[in-house]
Amino acid sequence: MAIRIRIKELVAEKEYREGRVVTMKEISTHTGIHRVTLSKIAHNRAQNVGTETIDRLCKYFGCRIEELLEFVDDENQEGGTH
Repeated sequence: MAIRIRIKELVAEKEYREGRVVTMKEISTHTGIHRVTLSKIAHNRAQNVGTETIDRLCKYFGCRIEELLEFVDDENQEGGTH
């Protein structure tokens, strides 16, 4: 079992809605989350993302927690299907 953080999808949605590019630097500036941490999250390499980080990302993207986090079953993950 794994929890995937849908940050790439939320960035793409925000870019589309606002008609502009959203950078990790911008997200870092607005959330106070270090860019390296954001990069790890975006590439699903973050091990233990705390509730404060999740809260900050939800506030920045204006989303609910279930829009940010996705449960991925190991069987589906190995097969490449999410």
